[in-house]
Amino acid sequence: MQHELEVLTTPDAVAAAAADIVVQRSRAAIIDHERFTFAVSGGHTPWAMFAELTTRDLQWERIVIFQVDERVAPDGDPARNLTHLRASLGRAPAEVVPMPVTDPDLDASADRYAGLLPHRFDLIHLGLGPDGHTASLVPDDPVLKVTDHLVAVTGDYQGHPRMTLTYPALARADQLLWLVTGAEKQPALAKVLAGDESIPAGRVEARESLIVADRGASGS
Repeated sequence: MQHELEVLTTPDAVAAAAADIVVQRSRAAIIDHERFTFAVSGGHTPWAMFAELTTRDLQWERIVIFQVDERVAPDGDPARNLTHLRASLGRAPAEVVPMPVTDPDLDASADRYAGLLPHRFDLIHLGLGPDGHTASLVPDDPVLKVTDHLVAVTGDYQGHPRMTLTYPALARADQLLWLVTGAEKQPALAKVLAGDESIPAGRVEARESLIVADRGASGS
């Protein structure tokens, strides 16, 4: 897959640029089909992006936010992406559709979440780990081979099993927005840009893909 790359000076600049992109995409989507469907991954950069977004003029009541991935942990746990997402949104009245990771039957709840997903996402945000993972599609996990489910549960990774959108679900994005910061990401980002399928992030496919990175991650 071809990626467009935009390199900025700092993580703060990446967050501000990402907010600009979300504003533009949301306005276009709402004009076209009256709502904006946005799936968000975890990590520090998206929370900075949302802090920017809450200062912008958005039609929040027409925005529906899904989760790209989530750790299996109790509600309110600081490990949960949802905890940080809601804190970052503050009082912004977007609809948030959380992954049901507290249900006892995780596979069944993953299938239920899949049933809530839109046929197309207007935008999906992705991050990139130094090990080449994106979403919770992590190296050597059986979830990488799941093609018949849109949402699946991983094995333990960094202390938690995860629920994640699979490759077929990510392919529903009209556009991917990758936010990549930090020098430790440079080798993985180079592989993504080269289309290297040896890492999970290198196997993602979608209609359009924009990577916004800082100089540390890009090596420039």
